[in-house]
Amino acid sequence: MIYTLLINTVAVYLTAKLLDGVEIKSFFSALVVAVLLALVNTFIKPVIVFLTLPITILTLGLFIFVINALMLMLVDAISDGLKIRSFGWALIFSIVLSIINGLLFWIF
Repeated sequence: MIYTLLINTVAVYLTAKLLDGVEIKSFFSALVVAVLLALVNTFIKPVIVFLTLPITILTLGLFIFVINALMLMLVDAISDGLKIRSFGWALIFSIVLSIINGLLFWIF
């Protein structure tokens, strides 16, 4: 569990440094964001996915990207260390974060 959290923290930090529309204060802020994101994805995201299942089916699963961006914006609202400029940046952040996260898990 600590290994996964550390990989997610590095992925959040790297992704925030790569994108202009996302700002993160420090590595510790990235750790807090990773923890909050894990909590949001564990408790809130499944409810939202269930409630939006018809839209997700109609869009052939692409609405999941919107849900991921909304979860990141929720974490942005909760956390002081993360600042996402707009929904578009949250969507891009979500996609790049998942790619970097996958690469880090594949490498390590």
